[in-house]
Amino acid sequence: MRLVASSVLIAVCSIVATAWLAARSTSGEIRQRQGRTLARDARINDALLGYAASHPHWDGVGETVRGLARQSDQRVALATEDGTRIADSAAGRPPLPARPSAVVDPLAVDVSLGPGAATDRIDARAAGPFRLPDPERVRLRREVDAQAACLRREGQRATVVVGPGGRPYLRREGGPTSPAPGTNPPGAPVGAPSGHGPSTSRAALARPSGGGAFRLAEVAETPSAAVPPTPRPSSPTEPVEKSQQPGNTPGAPPGVPTRAPGAQTVAPGGRPADRPTAEPEPAVPPASCSPDAPGPTTTEKRALTQLAALVRQCRGSQVDVWLDETGTPAAPASAAECLATARRTQLKSYVAPAALLYIGSSEDRTPAIDPYGIAGVTAVILVLAVGISVLVATRLARPVRAVTAAARRMRAGDGSARVAMRAKGEVGELGAAFNEMSEHLDRMERQRKAMVSDVSHELRTPLSNIRGWLEAAQDGVADLGPALTASLVEEATLLQHIVDDLQQLALADVGKLRLHPEPVDVADLVEQIATVYRAAAEAAELVLTAEVTGRPHLDADPVRLRQAVGNLLANAVRYTPAGGRVGLSAHADGDDVLIEVADTGPGIAPEHLPHLFDRFWRAEKSRSRQTGGSGLGLAIVRQLAEAHGGSAAVRSAPGQGATFTLRLPRAPDHA
Repeated sequence: MRLVASSVLIAVCSIVATAWLAARSTSGEIRQRQGRTLARDARINDALLGYAASHPHWDGVGETVRGLARQSDQRVALATEDGTRIADSAAGRPPLPARPSAVVDPLAVDVSLGPGAATDRIDARAAGPFRLPDPERVRLRREVDAQAACLRREGQRATVVVGPGGRPYLRREGGPTSPAPGTNPPGAPVGAPSGHGPSTSRAALARPSGGGAFRLAEVAETPSAAVPPTPRPSSPTEPVEKSQQPGNTPGAPPGVPTRAPGAQTVAPGGRPADRPTAEPEPAVPPASCSPDAPGPTTTEKRALTQLAALVRQCRGSQVDVWLDETGTPAAPASAAECLATARRTQLKSYVAPAALLYIGSSEDRTPAIDPYGIAGVTAVILVLAVGISVLVATRLARPVRAVTAAARRMRAGDGSARVAMRAKGEVGELGAAFNEMSEHLDRMERQRKAMVSDVSHELRTPLSNIRGWLEAAQDGVADLGPALTASLVEEATLLQHIVDDLQQLALADVGKLRLHPEPVDVADLVEQIATVYRAAAEAAELVLTAEVTGRPHLDADPVRLRQAVGNLLANAVRYTPAGGRVGLSAHADGDDVLIEVADTGPGIAPEHLPHLFDRFWRAEKSRSRQTGGSGLGLAIVRQLAEAHGGSAAVRSAPGQGATFTLRLPRAPDHA
């Protein structure tokens, strides 16, 4: 259950975290995409507004539309309000999107795509009739450049900027556009004497025409009791009108009155501003510079006359409009509305008509986020994860429980406990390993019981013989003569050999069998052992041969090595029938030295070969002294070979004799 709970908890946490991250990243991506889309749409809308403000119709806008489409990698299309297509960047004329992105109208700018638009929503680039022809532009630019050069010579920083209509202005660096030397202070009309003009009972208006420098102002009707102002000398750049009409000032054209002192204006963009406490001081240029700025041109005078007439129609009273370069504070909203309406009427024939702007494909690319859909998918994934976790945990727990039950049976003494395992993978490997361990423990237990039985039998036989003869001698039945004494000594010696062999095996098991390695000439070793056993072989009517190929050397304990080879040679002499042959040989094999003992005896059955080096194992189960030894000799041979870093092996077949091989590592200097 803990595994199931852990799996479910992990699945829940991972799915919830994944869903949260996916929703968060998706929401963030959508917000970023919306921001990029809004900025892109604003750029496209602004470019098309600029085109519409400077062209009376949409003819020729196709190239501009295609260029915007290439820059934004989006489809851009323009259509009239009734759906007639004006221009489209998409080939094949696919259907337009369901909803337009914006309305392109320079006389009613969409403030959502142009947050910096003026209050009257008229695009500042729509100059209309105020757009100057080339001769007037050249003349004004020449005069303003001369004034700017004069200011620079006097140590002042000034640059020339050009408005959408083509009129140049002086701009002081680090500040707003300033009147040129000799121009009027804020609120005074261009070309009018500073501080002179008709009195006013109504506020004025100001409206930028570009660059914050070209403004329009409106003043109210002059009261009948007003006294005409005193004229001032004419400007060298603009002749003064000789006729003195009420409301007019020398230097101002007919229909373009000057502004009275104290008249108010609307701040740039048509937004009201607070009335200043005092008129700002006029900019006083150096005496060597021209004192006056260029006055209104013929084009501007004509446009102002037209605009003044339109404003009068809206206001229903005598209203005059003039040019103003700075236009400072505020006017009532009604006056601003009349001026905006008049300007739209005046500009309508100079700008392109309103058009619908479509951006993007005919399909909505932004996928809507469905929280219920996300929740449903999350729930399905959660159910699947929990179900799979339960299934996997159940399949995993079943074999684990089987292994646990088998281990408990084994602890209770059931050595035959096994696990019926059908699972694969790690759990299947666990079951197979448990079964192997169980079989190994069962085999070790059987060997332990057999060893106890064999040890008791091996010790009981000589002890019984010794005790029987001693009791017989004690009872006077047997004569304790030299022959009996020799027999008892032989039995005691056999008993001592068994005890010594057991002690060697015990030391080898715990890793305490001590060796004293030294350089050993294998040829000398083989010759010594063959000499010792040659007499026994001749007594058994056997031929014993010894052969060494080359001069192999070993780093070994010579005493233990002679013991191991002697055990093999003694077994060969014992089990080979008369007339047979026993061969002792040695040769080098790569980095090893092989010592072999071969005989022509009856051979060994294949089923006995795996147990030949086990302790107390004998093929003949009667354990008669006439048919075999104690069963410890070959076990000692294997232990001694492994203690030297080698191994012991046997090859045999029934009726073909047997060959025992000791494989030992060669000495490093002779490898």
